[in-house]
Amino acid sequence: MSKIFAVAGVVFMELYRRKDFYVLFILTALITVVLGAVGDQQAVGYLKEICLLLIWVSSLVIAITTAARQIPAERESRTIFPLLAKPVSRAQVLLGKFAGCWLASGVALLVFYIFFGLVAASREHELHLELYAQAVWLHWQALGIVTALTLLGSLVLSAPAPNITIVFIISVGCLYVSRYLHLVAARMTEPGQTITGVIYYTVPQLWFFDQRALVIHNWPAIAWIWVGLATVYGALYSGFFLFAACLIFRRKALN
Repeated sequence: MSKIFAVAGVVFMELYRRKDFYVLFILTALITVVLGAVGDQQAVGYLKEICLLLIWVSSLVIAITTAARQIPAERESRTIFPLLAKPVSRAQVLLGKFAGCWLASGVALLVFYIFFGLVAASREHELHLELYAQAVWLHWQALGIVTALTLLGSLVLSAPAPNITIVFIISVGCLYVSRYLHLVAARMTEPGQTITGVIYYTVPQLWFFDQRALVIHNWPAIAWIWVGLATVYGALYSGFFLFAACLIFRRKALN
């Protein structure tokens, strides 16, 4: 575990030495400040929706781009060889990369939500702490799935750019489209119906972790049992993608 945490620490520091996080945070902060300047309550609701959408997009960009360049960058700079000579196993390297990317994404996510929550509370004169805590936690679980999938993609695809593009499209599809696949399948004929149904029950349903509607309308927080079940669901998908990535990485030539 110490070796995994050591690799994770390097990845964590790498993210905050780059400009990605700061650019996205400043952009989100500027739009959120506009939220604080609006007096009309209905307009505040619309701007909360925009800000939360931007937070989701920014967090996906941070998680995907950070994870996608980990293994290719190590191979290109050839720093993977002295790293594995420590000795550190390939599985430990991969798990450390995942832990670092996921933790860094979580810290960035927490900063986004704290800033957004404080500005929203200043306009609404109340802070729904439990609701925000659930939103942040579930959002972070979704980023764990995306991060693991991106690491898997970085071992299958030769360059970060196509991996980033494909994973981002998959993530958006799982967030907005996959929830309707079973309805689409019901109107199709065979074999399309079966294929679409299999896709529906196979892909990770990222919309399970999307609590934006509750935050926008200040609805009551959901029961924590459902948060726990969603956490287990996310852990299973993250574990599956990481297991597949470890199997591929163990057999992959590094030169």
